[in-house]
Amino acid sequence: MSPKISARLAALGIQLLADGRDYRLFAREGCVAFAHGDSPGSAGLMTDNGLAFLVWRGGQPFLAAKGSEVPAAAEQVDALRRFSEDLKEALTSVQ
Repeated sequence: MSPKISARLAALGIQLLADGRDYRLFAREGCVAFAHGDSPGSAGLMTDNGLAFLVWRGGQPFLAAKGSEVPAAAEQVDALRRFSEDLKEALTSVQ
Protein backbone atom coordinates (compact mmCIF):
# COMPACT_ATOMS: atom_id res chain seq x y z
CA MET A 1 0.00 0.00 0.00
CA SER A 2 1.37 3.39 -0.94
CA PRO A 3 2.26 6.01 1.67
CA LYS A 4 -0.42 8.31 0.20
CA ILE A 5 -3.14 5.71 0.71
CA SER A 6 -1.87 5.00 4.24
CA ALA A 7 -2.01 8.74 5.02
CA ARG A 8 -5.56 9.04 3.63
CA LEU A 9 -6.70 6.06 5.70
CA ALA A 10 -5.11 7.49 8.85
CA ALA A 11 -6.73 10.88 8.26
CA LEU A 12 -10.11 9.14 8.05
CA GLY A 13 -9.50 7.12 11.22
CA ILE A 14 -9.43 3.82 9.31
CA GLN A 15 -7.04 1.17 10.59
CA LEU A 16 -5.39 -1.60 8.61
CA LEU A 17 -5.90 -4.67 10.83
CA ALA A 18 -4.45 -7.35 8.56
CA ASP A 19 -2.41 -7.26 5.37
CA GLY A 20 -2.30 -10.63 3.65
CA ARG A 21 -1.02 -11.67 0.27
CA ASP A 22 -4.31 -11.05 -1.54
CA TYR A 23 -6.54 -9.35 1.03
CA ARG A 24 -6.48 -6.58 3.59
CA LEU A 25 -8.81 -6.03 6.54
CA PHE A 26 -9.79 -2.49 7.52
CA ALA A 27 -11.77 -1.20 10.52
CA ARG A 28 -13.19 1.93 12.11
CA GLU A 29 -15.50 2.18 15.11
CA GLY A 30 -16.81 -1.39 14.87
CA CYS A 31 -17.17 -1.35 11.09
CA VAL A 32 -14.95 -3.74 9.13
CA ALA A 33 -14.36 -4.57 5.49
CA PHE A 34 -12.07 -6.80 3.50
CA ALA A 35 -10.40 -5.43 0.39
CA HIS A 36 -8.87 -7.32 -2.49
CA GLY A 37 -6.11 -5.05 -3.73
CA ASP A 38 -7.66 -1.60 -3.96
CA SER A 39 -11.23 -2.91 -4.24
CA PRO A 40 -13.10 -2.86 -0.94
CA GLY A 41 -15.81 -5.43 -0.42
CA SER A 42 -19.00 -5.14 1.57
CA ALA A 43 -18.63 -3.59 4.99
CA GLY A 44 -20.08 -5.17 8.09
CA LEU A 45 -20.44 -4.38 11.75
CA MET A 46 -18.87 -6.43 14.53
CA THR A 47 -21.57 -7.72 16.89
CA ASP A 48 -21.79 -10.20 19.75
CA ASN A 49 -22.67 -12.80 17.09
CA GLY A 50 -19.69 -11.97 14.88
CA LEU A 51 -19.55 -9.96 11.69
CA ALA A 52 -23.03 -8.79 10.64
CA PHE A 53 -23.89 -7.42 7.23
CA LEU A 54 -26.59 -4.91 6.44
CA VAL A 55 -29.55 -6.40 4.59
CA TRP A 56 -32.87 -4.86 3.66
CA ARG A 57 -36.16 -6.69 4.10
CA GLY A 58 -39.43 -4.98 3.27
CA GLY A 59 -37.65 -1.63 3.15
CA GLN A 60 -36.26 -2.09 6.69
CA PRO A 61 -32.55 -2.47 7.53
CA PHE A 62 -31.33 -5.52 9.46
CA LEU A 63 -27.92 -6.71 10.62
CA ALA A 64 -27.53 -10.33 9.59
CA ALA A 65 -24.88 -12.52 11.21
CA LYS A 66 -24.50 -16.26 11.40
CA GLY A 67 -27.58 -17.51 13.21
CA SER A 68 -29.11 -14.11 13.91
CA GLU A 69 -30.78 -11.13 12.33
CA VAL A 70 -31.68 -7.99 14.26
CA PRO A 71 -33.10 -4.62 13.21
CA ALA A 72 -30.39 -2.09 12.40
CA ALA A 73 -30.54 1.34 14.02
CA ALA A 74 -30.33 4.41 11.80
CA GLU A 75 -26.95 5.22 13.39
CA GLN A 76 -25.60 1.80 12.42
CA VAL A 77 -26.79 2.18 8.84
CA ASP A 78 -25.20 5.62 8.65
CA ALA A 79 -21.91 4.43 10.20
CA LEU A 80 -21.65 1.57 7.69
CA ARG A 81 -22.46 3.89 4.78
CA ARG A 82 -19.86 6.49 5.83
CA PHE A 83 -17.20 3.83 6.48
CA SER A 84 -17.80 2.19 3.10
CA GLU A 85 -17.67 5.51 1.26
CA ASP A 86 -14.54 6.68 3.09
CA LEU A 87 -12.73 3.39 2.55
CA LYS A 88 -13.59 3.29 -1.13
CA GLU A 89 -12.44 6.87 -1.64
CA ALA A 90 -9.19 6.32 0.28
CA LEU A 91 -8.31 3.19 -1.70
CA THR A 92 -9.37 4.34 -5.15
CA SER A 93 -8.37 8.03 -5.23
CA VAL A 94 -5.77 8.90 -7.84
CA GLN A 95 -2.37 8.52 -6.27
